[in-house]
Amino acid sequence: MPFMSNRPLQPGKAFALSTLGPQGVAWWLKLIFVGMALSLHQPATAEEPQRILPQGIPGTLWLAGGGEFPSELRETFCKLAGAKEANLVIIPTASSRSEETEDWQTWLEPWQKSELGSTHVLHIEEGSQPDQEDQQLLENATAIWFSGGSQGRLASRIIGTTWEELIVDILNRGGLVGGTSAGAAIQSKIMIARGNPIPEISQGLDLLPDAIVDQHFTQRERQGRLSQAILKNPDRFGLGIDEGTAVIVRGRTMFAVGKGSATIVLAQTDARPEATWSISQGERADLTAIRRMVANRSTSDFPHGVAHSPVLKSGALIIVGGGGLPETVTQKFIELAGGQDSHIVVLPTAAPDPLPQRHGIADLFRRAGAGTVTVLPQREKEEVESEAFLKTLGEATGIWFGGGRQWRFVDAYANTEAEKAFHRLLERGGVIAGSSAGASIQGEYMARGNPLGNSDIMSEGYEKGLGFLPGVAIDQHFTQRSRMKDMKALVKTYPQFLGIGIDETTAILVEGTKATVMGKNDVYFLRSAAPDSESDRAPESSIDQLSDGGVYDLEKKEIIVEAKPDSSE
Repeated sequence: MPFMSNRPLQPGKAFALSTLGPQGVAWWLKLIFVGMALSLHQPATAEEPQRILPQGIPGTLWLAGGGEFPSELRETFCKLAGAKEANLVIIPTASSRSEETEDWQTWLEPWQKSELGSTHVLHIEEGSQPDQEDQQLLENATAIWFSGGSQGRLASRIIGTTWEELIVDILNRGGLVGGTSAGAAIQSKIMIARGNPIPEISQGLDLLPDAIVDQHFTQRERQGRLSQAILKNPDRFGLGIDEGTAVIVRGRTMFAVGKGSATIVLAQTDARPEATWSISQGERADLTAIRRMVANRSTSDFPHGVAHSPVLKSGALIIVGGGGLPETVTQKFIELAGGQDSHIVVLPTAAPDPLPQRHGIADLFRRAGAGTVTVLPQREKEEVESEAFLKTLGEATGIWFGGGRQWRFVDAYANTEAEKAFHRLLERGGVIAGSSAGASIQGEYMARGNPLGNSDIMSEGYEKGLGFLPGVAIDQHFTQRSRMKDMKALVKTYPQFLGIGIDETTAILVEGTKATVMGKNDVYFLRSAAPDSESDRAPESSIDQLSDGGVYDLEKKEIIVEAKPDSSE
């Protein structure tokens, strides 16, 4: 198809009905009744969610909400496109004016003030296929820009054609695909096709996984239509983008730029209400976490309402609160793993990249008398499910989960053969231990799983730990980082879980139903107190505190043995 080229250039919130107008309110009320009817036909399931690859997308997406496109946003786009090394292809096909070749210069002009290597206009005609010149142009492109207009018009000429393959390939090789209005909406596989208040669903490009994109969001009062779209498609999340605003997606990170905001919407399910939050200039969201939220809502009932008994049926756990590792804890771990005959596997998975090939804790175990110590730094799916990786786990008598961020353990191991291998080690009488992040991951409910920071003790999408100890939620660095308030909030929200807060340089040894405290400081066991029938006050947490030598019955939720007496007295 013909194209126009400009050769190397010289440098040159929470939703409320009150926010809607009268017509918007009417539409919203209609959607509520439709949604209620639809929800009756969506039975809850308890299927395990499919494993979501954590890396996110291979390149960069730019989704603009339409309206004015400020120069500062354009400059940001150009930098991401490669600046002086960029080869930008503008596709104005969504616009009805794109058929007029004399107007094509207008598509180039806004970009001519930017420092771009080259810029081209490429119009895709109805029923066409790329010729050799078109194909070479797209194969050399570092970036694509879709104009606004009719997303249906654009989709009808691209979806299912070689054009689509060439465009997707730009993203797959690390390039930039961007667009505004219709050019943003088409980037999700399930696409809202028209401007009607009730969404018409059709097929777009599958660039932003598990999403439905809407634009002109606040300005055209589209909260209701996006909620309706995801109610019909609960395995997707909604992304509504204001005018003058863009969402940039790089890998797994999403962040907003511009004068407005982007709204993320999750569908209501039997277990959870609709969730809505916004990000504005400079704020981030995590694509992988959002996709996990969607998967858990649509395929799982976790966190379940019925308490699982905190019983370890076989093997042993050592759960350390971070900080230093007392010698008594080290020796106990090696002893339970088999002493000189032990084979200990160290997993540094929670640490940031690059993962170490050697690990200080491995050398510590060797000096302390362990037999064989192996470090497994791999965490990609094909690596953790490889024959060699699983063989090593199958030979292990003890596993050590290192510190860092516990969500990385979930990304690496959840719903993999490696996760099954961990549980088999316990079944054959082995020992699993870990400190800090390696402590929290051992519970059924995983505390502080938000990939964007560890301040949130409850983070939807990363709530489910590896579950070595059922029925509990574990937090670490407990007193040292003043985390009591957070754990009280967790057990109040989820009274089916026993909360365990472990101080630094302190651990619990779990065997059967008993937790024995080891180390210098304290361990706290929190459970939701029984409701007070004589008042309307919400029940407070009941707290048991134990120090070195204390023993707690996890099943009965009571102290068995008080702490050892202080020898200095």
